[in-house]
Amino acid sequence: MKYFEFIFHTDPCTETVNDVLAAVLGDAGFESFIANDNGLTAYIQQTLCNESAIEEAIKNFPVPDTRISYTFTEAEDKNWNEEWEKNFFRPIVIGDRCVIHSTFHEDIPKAAYDIVINPQMAFGTGHHETTSLIIGELLDSELKGKSVLDMGCGTSILAILARMRGAQCCTAIDIDEWCVRNSLENIELNKMDRIDVSQGDASSLTGKGPFDVIIANINRNILLNDIKHYTACMRSGSELYMSGFYVEDIPLIRKEAEKHGLSFVHHKEKNRWAAVKFVMPAI
Repeated sequence: MKYFEFIFHTDPCTETVNDVLAAVLGDAGFESFIANDNGLTAYIQQTLCNESAIEEAIKNFPVPDTRISYTFTEAEDKNWNEEWEKNFFRPIVIGDRCVIHSTFHEDIPKAAYDIVINPQMAFGTGHHETTSLIIGELLDSELKGKSVLDMGCGTSILAILARMRGAQCCTAIDIDEWCVRNSLENIELNKMDRIDVSQGDASSLTGKGPFDVIIANINRNILLNDIKHYTACMRSGSELYMSGFYVEDIPLIRKEAEKHGLSFVHHKEKNRWAAVKFVMPAI
């Protein structure tokens, strides 16, 4: 099977921009993606490649003020999705507490929580600092018997971990159809139940909840816009964990959260990326 290798340069080159680009390219027929220093490397079967459709997707890119350019060449004849899985996706090990791996990984260390996923692309696997920060928060939180919302769920590893830690039920929502499909596959792989997955943005939260714990690992601007939707489905004592932004963005996030009645608890950071915890105080 013959493939083209496309190298996309994104400006700004952020996780969110590359996540959205991968989703857009997935709709255009691309099968696998590898993050690089300047954007994405992506692979598509030559018979499915429609450069006009790719140009149109870039022209209508949904993240404003983003510049995208690309070059492409004929790729070596390989299964590039399998190649990425074997050579780029490495197990994530968090001490003896949590391990995230794929079905093809061997000699996996023992951990209290073992999550298996079928990643299929380079995002939402737990490698990024923001995801590992939220994983750490969930490992340190009391979740038993609680209702959890995983907003911008990606592969749903956070919702899966929450259920493993005793959450009574989870709602997982993502704007991307691919993420919904992959989430359902990963939930089945881990033999989890009581995780409801749906496609949508924060406006789809109307009528849902209240939730005891909300996780939102997205990006600064979306979080600033959506905090009001999160607080609308919280109750006294509910916790909100947010990540997807830098340490220097915390004051903006905190100001908006406190405007909607939330109390700041703490923040954690890793390589300048931040995660924050808020709680809805008793009335």
